[in-house]
Amino acid sequence: MRTDLSLLPPDLPKPVDDGAAAHLEGALLPEVVLPSTDGSAVKLSELRGLWVLYLYPMTGRPDVPLPEGWNDIPGARGCTPESCSFRDHYRELDALGTGVFGLSAQPSEEQREARDRLHLPFQLLSDSALQLKTALRLPTFSVAGMTLFKRLTLIAEDGKIRKVFFPVFPPDRHVDDVLTWLRSDVPPGAARKGQRR
Repeated sequence: MRTDLSLLPPDLPKPVDDGAAAHLEGALLPEVVLPSTDGSAVKLSELRGLWVLYLYPMTGRPDVPLPEGWNDIPGARGCTPESCSFRDHYRELDALGTGVFGLSAQPSEEQREARDRLHLPFQLLSDSALQLKTALRLPTFSVAGMTLFKRLTLIAEDGKIRKVFFPVFPPDRHVDDVLTWLRSDVPPGAARKGQRR
């Protein structure tokens, strides 16, 4: 049976803010190097300018069943709609001088499949060793023998986390919150384009 991952069930449980991300605002991105879907390695601490890093549990595939009970885990379902919304608003983010990375614990091969299938104009970063869980004490959950990141978004400037969105719900409209924050914070014409060293 194929699953339409672009649609969100109407009765998804809403995640609650348990304080697991309260310590992140003002923290520095760690000296962690992660593989990107373009084959490069990205050192987070060396990102310059303004960046949105949206962390998500895992992007499903239409031909692979989701883990048992996936829809019942608050915040689990919705990785495909979230990525597609960042794709659809990528030009607006770019116009605000903001770079974008998606990030999950999935290996790069799986992420490349999702990037290509969803036609994402930005890269995905793989943290299959959960280095950020340790370095930043990021919230995770376990399902089907996997440890996955809870959905959250970091906005960093010159390696420092300036804004944290947690919990993220609904995931398909989260990019609107990100854009609203960026527009209120980034003056028109600001030259702060996210770049990698």
